[in-house]
Amino acid sequence: MLNIDSIKNGVVIDHVKAGNGLKIFNYLDLDKAEFSVALIMNVCSKKYGKKDIIKIENKIDIDFTVLGLIDSNITISIIENQKTKEKIKLKLPAEVENVIKCKNPRCITSIEKNIPHQFYLVDEESKEYRCKYCDESYR
Repeated sequence: MLNIDSIKNGVVIDHVKAGNGLKIFNYLDLDKAEFSVALIMNVCSKKYGKKDIIKIENKIDIDFTVLGLIDSNITISIIENQKTKEKIKLKLPAEVENVIKCKNPRCITSIEKNIPHQFYLVDEESKEYRCKYCDESYR
């Protein structure tokens, strides 16, 4: 049986859709971490069938907006002295900036260099976003 110890101080990213754990691991550059990190994939889950979990034995800054965009079902637990200090349930962000890039070649963000790529959520169920400038759709 696989045994992953609890962490004393750090972050647990739980309820990650199976397969998305590696995306998050790479996005957070955890392969370069100089502290203990566990990426546990395809764990049995009553709610999701299978899920991924990431345990980070360190306090790090995490952009919850991006994680919510990757997987809106994620739960983040902040651990202090082996106890959960705070639990954060992620959701799809209403707006994102410089996370999604507009693919419309006529969009001002494709022509001008210093304009931020801004998208707003139009449909939570289909996870559809639209460009603030040209209304190009992104799912």
